[in-house]
Amino acid sequence: MTSGSILRALRPCIGLAIVLTVFALHPQAEGFLSVFNFKIVANQTVIVGLAAIGATFVIVSGGIDLSVGSIIALSSVVCALVLRAEYGVTLAMVSAIIAGCVCGLVNGLMITMLRIAPFVATLGMLGIARGAAKWISGEQKVDVPPAALESGGLQAWMSNRPDPEWLWFSPGVWTTILLALIAAYVLRRSVFGIHVTAIGSNEKTARLCGIRIERTKIAIYSIAGACAGLAGFMLCARLTVGNPTAALGKELDVIAAVVIGGASLAGGQGGVLGSMLGALMMAFLASGCKMTGSATYVQEILIGTIIVVAVSVDVLQRRRA
Repeated sequence: MTSGSILRALRPCIGLAIVLTVFALHPQAEGFLSVFNFKIVANQTVIVGLAAIGATFVIVSGGIDLSVGSIIALSSVVCALVLRAEYGVTLAMVSAIIAGCVCGLVNGLMITMLRIAPFVATLGMLGIARGAAKWISGEQKVDVPPAALESGGLQAWMSNRPDPEWLWFSPGVWTTILLALIAAYVLRRSVFGIHVTAIGSNEKTARLCGIRIERTKIAIYSIAGACAGLAGFMLCARLTVGNPTAALGKELDVIAAVVIGGASLAGGQGGVLGSMLGALMMAFLASGCKMTGSATYVQEILIGTIIVVAVSVDVLQRRRA
């Protein structure tokens, strides 16, 4: 590995260590490193973390997805509607994932078939998915029926006190960890992952090498949509409601997690595990700001500054390469 790649891999670890150290030493953040707070932070990482898994594939391929937040909201509404129809938690999860996957598929088709730039195509989907969520919900929250919240039901997926206790984390956290490990392997070791990175590094060269660009991009955006759909299910499990106005601006948190995790917005570089560390760092940052009584805008300013610094470091590394 080159010094640049080593620095890129260590960047999210260094950022996370700084955040943990700053708040651990803060006199008003008592219990910041406690087991209970760590469980809460892990749960808070799930939604952004799941969406960041799919977004990593998109950004490594040289694309961008601005529709993540709207897809999460739409999927949460679909989940709540399926539960209200008494079809069960499993079918609700599958329905949410399918809803997200369809949105991602449409993104991929617009980008490949209509030759629309990813920024514009996903910006359009941002409005379409959000509007669809309001339409099917009647522009109001969809409450999950009490029967779906019973022991072992929907709420168990995001509980801070998992049952059984030996699980330590909620099923939602374990699902995120498992999916991240699988996605990391696919991106680094599989033929599909190599194609994703090749497209982001140089699309023209990848095409000359025989890579099916259009088919791969459609798969990439479909995967991103499915991950956002699963995040929507987890959001519904946390809020116990399908909210068409939820996850506003969440796409920025997802992109920030991927960029902080070492991915390059120019494409060709990045990793799923780095994105998970980026999502975890932002969750700890939010937790620390809340414990110290900092205003919301302080957290927003800090995240914005971190993004600018991460992108600036990436640009400098590319210039030196």
